[in-house]
Amino acid sequence: MEFSAGQIAALLGGKLIGNANAMVSDVAPIEHAEARHLSFITEEKYLPYIETSKAGVLLVSDRFAEGVKTAYAKRQKLAPLNDGQAIILVENARGAMGQLLQLVSKALNPAKQGIEQPSCIADGVAVPEDAYIGAFAYIGKNVRLGKGVQIYPNVYIGDDVTIGDHTVLYAGVKVYHHCVIGAECVLHAGVTVGSDGFGFEPDAQGVNRKIPQIGNVIIEDDVEIGANTTIDRAMMGSTIIHRNVKIDNLVQVAHNVEVGEGTFLCAQVGIAGSTKIGKHCILAGQVGAAGHIEIADNCIFGAQTGIPGNIKKPGQYMGYPAIDAAIWRRAVVRFKQSGQH
Repeated sequence: MEFSAGQIAALLGGKLIGNANAMVSDVAPIEHAEARHLSFITEEKYLPYIETSKAGVLLVSDRFAEGVKTAYAKRQKLAPLNDGQAIILVENARGAMGQLLQLVSKALNPAKQGIEQPSCIADGVAVPEDAYIGAFAYIGKNVRLGKGVQIYPNVYIGDDVTIGDHTVLYAGVKVYHHCVIGAECVLHAGVTVGSDGFGFEPDAQGVNRKIPQIGNVIIEDDVEIGANTTIDRAMMGSTIIHRNVKIDNLVQVAHNVEVGEGTFLCAQVGIAGSTKIGKHCILAGQVGAAGHIEIADNCIFGAQTGIPGNIKKPGQYMGYPAIDAAIWRRAVVRFKQSGQH
């Protein structure tokens, strides 16, 4: 696929500087870009690359407009941009790049249609005409599939599962019985939804007895879940992942957890049972949250933070136990200083 700078600027609603006819057919980091590449700048420290970059088209956040003008003027003395290159000023260069990559991704990996064989689809399950069912997929009784769903090979979907329109389940995803997945969701390879929560109770003889987990998992619309993440079904009721949540690879969400709208869970996060996480939070890599606690909206937790109790105020937190990030950073400085004596 090939696009001109003029086409890209029109699509993004950006301000074009330089050659509207500059053509690009690929993307690359600005340090390595050639004339056929589209690249972008979102940090001020990369503005000097404008003077020397070979990129055919550069997307730059418009808050750097003055810096772009300065770098552009220097560039004109070396090799005028209108000889072949272009800069496009947009509100958010990273977001604009993401918008373009969405189009490229759809072109490179278009939605599939049809039912491959062998596959096992229970009697009475209606498969929409525009859906895709890959080879060796298993679809249980009373499953409801939305329009345009993409079920890749070796996916298991248990009885009474509902999957919304245009949701994608990549190879090896497992969805246990009675779970609900909304529209426009993406579940990457190896995701397991609805496995039993970790519930056991010792009897009078000290033998650990299983507590049946009879609830389900509800995943709302526009959720993306990374490879090999597990989301356990509730003991009773539902484990709930609200709309627009983004979950990284290798995350564990335990039974009866509720994750608020727009929250990010990064790699190797672990959330114990019955914890409620607010809206628009970020849990960075390897953050651990204890069970039966509540976390307020708009909280950010640095990598490896431990959360043993309720977090009632929005803010940034680090350390174990989780405390205000600024206090934690000062404490770490003192730790280092104490070790020098």
